[in-house]
Amino acid sequence: MPASLLWVVDVYGRVYSLSTGGQQWEQCRNTQLEFKRVAAAQHCCWGIACDHNIYLNVQASDLPIRYREETYENHRWNPVDGFSERLLPSDRWQWSDVTGLQHQPLHSFRLPSDNWEWEGDWYVDENFEGEPTEKGGWTYAIDFPATYTKDKKWNSCVRRRRWIRYRRYKARDTWAKIPSEQSGIPDPFNDISCGGWEISEEPVGRMSVWAVSLQGKVWFRENIYHHNPEGSSWEEVVVPGEVVQVSSGPGELVWAALWEGQLIVREGIARDCPKGTSWVVVDSPSPDIGVIHVAVGVNVVWAVTKDNKVWFRRGVSSHNPCGSGWIGMVGEMMMISVGLHDQVWAIGSEDRAVTFRQGVTSSELSGKTWKAISVPRDSDRSHSSSSSLHSAGCFFSGEVRAQSVLSDVESDTERGGASAEGVVTSAPPEVLSNAAADPTSFDPKPHIPKVTSDSFISELVSDREPGGTGKDGGSAATAIQEEDSVCGCDQPACPPADLRRSASQSGGPPDPQWSNVELEEVQGQPPGAATVLEEADTCSLSSVATYTLAAEEPYGADDQPVWAWICGAGCSVENPTQLSWFSCTANSMSLVQSVQSMSLSISPAQTAAWRMQIFEQLSERSKREVDSFRHYEQAVEQAVWVKKGAMQWWRDWKPHKWVDVTFALEQFSGPDGDKDGVLFLYYTSLHQEKKYLHAFVNEVTILVPVLNDSKHTFAIYTPEKTKQRWPIRLAASTELEMNDWLALLNESCCESRGIQGAPSKQAIWSVTCKGDVFVSEPSPGLEGSLYPTPCDQMFWRQVGGHLRLVECSGLGVVWGVGFDHTAWVNSGGYGGGFCQTDVKSVYIYENQRWNPVTGYSTRGLPTDRYMWSDATGLQECTKTNTKPPSPHWTWVSDWAIDYGVSGGTDREGWQYAADFPASYHGYKTLKDFVRRRRWFRKCKVSTMGPWQEVPPIPLSDVTILPCPADGSVEAVPLWAISNKGDVLCRLGVTTLTPAGSSWLHVGTDQPFKSISIGSASQVWAIARDGSAFYRGSVSTQSPAGECWYHIPSPAKQKLKQVSVGRTSIYTVDDNGNLWYRQGVTPSYPQGSSWEHISNNVRKVSVGPLDQVWIIADKVQGSHSLSCGTVCRRLGVQPMQPRGQSWDYGIGGGWDHITIRGNSMEPPRVHMQSLTEPSLSAPWRLLPTRNQPEVNDNTVGC
Repeated sequence: MPASLLWVVDVYGRVYSLSTGGQQWEQCRNTQLEFKRVAAAQHCCWGIACDHNIYLNVQASDLPIRYREETYENHRWNPVDGFSERLLPSDRWQWSDVTGLQHQPLHSFRLPSDNWEWEGDWYVDENFEGEPTEKGGWTYAIDFPATYTKDKKWNSCVRRRRWIRYRRYKARDTWAKIPSEQSGIPDPFNDISCGGWEISEEPVGRMSVWAVSLQGKVWFRENIYHHNPEGSSWEEVVVPGEVVQVSSGPGELVWAALWEGQLIVREGIARDCPKGTSWVVVDSPSPDIGVIHVAVGVNVVWAVTKDNKVWFRRGVSSHNPCGSGWIGMVGEMMMISVGLHDQVWAIGSEDRAVTFRQGVTSSELSGKTWKAISVPRDSDRSHSSSSSLHSAGCFFSGEVRAQSVLSDVESDTERGGASAEGVVTSAPPEVLSNAAADPTSFDPKPHIPKVTSDSFISELVSDREPGGTGKDGGSAATAIQEEDSVCGCDQPACPPADLRRSASQSGGPPDPQWSNVELEEVQGQPPGAATVLEEADTCSLSSVATYTLAAEEPYGADDQPVWAWICGAGCSVENPTQLSWFSCTANSMSLVQSVQSMSLSISPAQTAAWRMQIFEQLSERSKREVDSFRHYEQAVEQAVWVKKGAMQWWRDWKPHKWVDVTFALEQFSGPDGDKDGVLFLYYTSLHQEKKYLHAFVNEVTILVPVLNDSKHTFAIYTPEKTKQRWPIRLAASTELEMNDWLALLNESCCESRGIQGAPSKQAIWSVTCKGDVFVSEPSPGLEGSLYPTPCDQMFWRQVGGHLRLVECSGLGVVWGVGFDHTAWVNSGGYGGGFCQTDVKSVYIYENQRWNPVTGYSTRGLPTDRYMWSDATGLQECTKTNTKPPSPHWTWVSDWAIDYGVSGGTDREGWQYAADFPASYHGYKTLKDFVRRRRWFRKCKVSTMGPWQEVPPIPLSDVTILPCPADGSVEAVPLWAISNKGDVLCRLGVTTLTPAGSSWLHVGTDQPFKSISIGSASQVWAIARDGSAFYRGSVSTQSPAGECWYHIPSPAKQKLKQVSVGRTSIYTVDDNGNLWYRQGVTPSYPQGSSWEHISNNVRKVSVGPLDQVWIIADKVQGSHSLSCGTVCRRLGVQPMQPRGQSWDYGIGGGWDHITIRGNSMEPPRVHMQSLTEPSLSAPWRLLPTRNQPEVNDNTVGC
């Protein structure tokens, strides 16, 4: 579960946060501001301070927030000056935006606020559609506007070039003030709420911020997204009444509470209209009692009425934002906040404690019960130790120094310009006796300041008078109530101490800084307590509720904090059982620290001796229990074990159908302990003859689960079946039975091959299209030049987890990236270990054809594709019949239009073309007779695997330095690309800490999509526009390098993936062509040109020995073409790095492979001299198992 924050504000205006992986409240100590309310998202928090200004706190990250400013310089050609700045009156501005309508000179760009800074000066962009332009970055056209090209032609009359400058947001992990000139509001705000980042079909990074002013008006913050976290301006939203509070959910839900107690709901919120269109009034749950607070989530609405009753709104969804009715809930709360997964937090009306709603699930959104969050504050540890010393002073000392009270006095004295001195001593004995005799002298009930329902909306207390007097003219001491701490179980309470320096002696007390909290008068104060208050100004050992803002710590060691506001909108709690919020207290924390302090008394020498003693005892026990019986013979030398089961088999020959069979595994062990087995499949032929098929266990190359809605099937591959691309498919009756067979067969195959434990450092990793991870242990002859091990004889075993790609290094560092762009690092285990989740999108296409009567409609030609289909159009896929990839997946969203399709879309998501299939574009022309748009729906899977999450930046690609297993590299270079296209370098990656420590951002001029680092630290990358780049001067001293060099792409091709080995560089373009970079030398690492190697290639991986492996499409099998096949390049040698032919392995259905961890050198073969007499038959070169194929095609077609 990724860590996220729960934000709260106490009655002093101090802001705290609690992490889902933490056990204490962390105070925001980087500011002296007092806050009224906060509104949090996942990566930022908005707040309203008591100075009526708005502040934003953006959480720090290794990935900077950068915004690219750009403007275009336009020139026109004339016969006198050539290309010059002299334009026609009808032309665009000399400096303009891309459309030419807006005047944008370089000096007109200003920073939005003081929270931004420029990264550098303006520079010319010399990249055009993935290809470098001539010096100067000019592109040419016939006229404005037109199609621009990088080449100057005879009819090029105009030209333009783009100027770029980046600005960076520098205010991270601090409260940054939103400039007042940007607000443009007549009165200050008293409430704020943020949400809207999960509005259907909205681009990632967008967010909506709603606010309420003191006059009851509602405002909306415009243009808030990832690259502009502050937004641009406030826009008023008309409301039907005066609003007191507003709440915005992650999706389309926005509710607000009116002064009259009614509720209003915003309707019409969508991607193109995040502010909505209209308001709908919803009555209060109780006709006589109005609502004072409302909180919304994804599909829930909670409300609190004026009598502190809690209500739940049923029937709420994005399609029905108003819901259907109210349900009363148990408990009395002051306010409520809803989190990302509709989890609920609240502040109690009596004790002002934070509570969490337990039992909230997708099927039971209202939850079951309230449970208080009991965690200490980050300052409680020091208070615990100091209070324990004070308690010890009560028993063993007659004089105790009250640190907390003295700090208050010192703080006030420093503000008044006087010096504080004196020691706090204990009270006289008669005070102790009076306190012990009269148990009612101290009220044990903790006093809580009276906080109105809108305490932090109201103005600050304005009646601050010298001398610390309140409204009634009394002293400040009479307006507060002291809480006493007990020294022991049966001991009398410690009395308050007397300050030796009185106010008159110090020249009068300074003006205390009271907060905006209405303090309750002491009710029913006993005379004994009044006597104590008269004799002593403060308490030395107990917590004193002075409520001074200048105090170092307003709470004592045993005081519970008094909260006034809570916001959990950005807090993600997927599994509440993993939280550590309900059992951690200040006392338990101090007890743990005491135990740790006791352990510090043990010296390292004593620890070493203790470990040695335990080791000797274990060695003696092992020798006594094992070694003494090794000379005995085994009781059973040979064993045969058989397991049978009824299953179904997909028949190899026609008619293909499922046939009932009996499947058996016969396993036996020899005298030497080696185990092997045979698989039997008993079936009945068409002529009612009983026959069987068999396969040896040591011939099985892979076991693949094939999950679908109808059957629980799995496939068994052998070398022969691999060449045929037609495995043995079996179906079990239940999923449990299938898993049992897979576990048994996998264990038998590993035992027969002598494989056990976690994958080795030189293992080969691969990933299927469904996200299953497989690993194969390479043999020494796998990369042999004369007798290479055939690729179809490699044994693959499944590793737990679900990933999209895996990258490894010869040092054992293995990283993976999920479909949801989450980064994972291998823990070195095998199978399960950690809970892992992954989210992917399922896509379908809506197709339409134009006709002169109805325009675009679902009525197509008889030869057209299905009107709802997959990407190919060959399979019908509708919203109702499209299921998740397997029963393990569950839907987590509804169907939505995808606006991020390659080629662009219009406002409704449509792409246009002349016919099916063709090249699609995002605008309509006169020749476009068909159109399509893509719909997506997200699904989620939960599994177990040896993978640990590496938060918090989502990645799209990762690469690790391919080095030998015995290499001596202190820090393993690791580069990655975020899902937004930023290039990152991971610091602190070692064999002991494979996850690393932090990210180092590497600046780029455009987003990237693929990256790879070679054995000599040469870094190559592919931009999203298909252009290639080389990173110069990458070394151990400079892990991020210095600059990027633009490498021209192959002619009329856009690259999509790159892989770098020891000296070889291979790339794959969007059309499936494989390219090799020629002319790469140590003195010229950029190379000279591209050479075409093959086509029908999906992915490529180059290893530390320059071995080349690919995922190929359209590989011929016995029945049809197979897509997603693992292939290896044969004949790769130092003098011939391009190789000769392909050797086919496991497939299809594979999507990724990495060979970058295999540095196992092939064995050297001694060649007999031709002049030496041969003692055996003449030597001849054996043909490879696969036919050599032409260099330009992997399938020979």
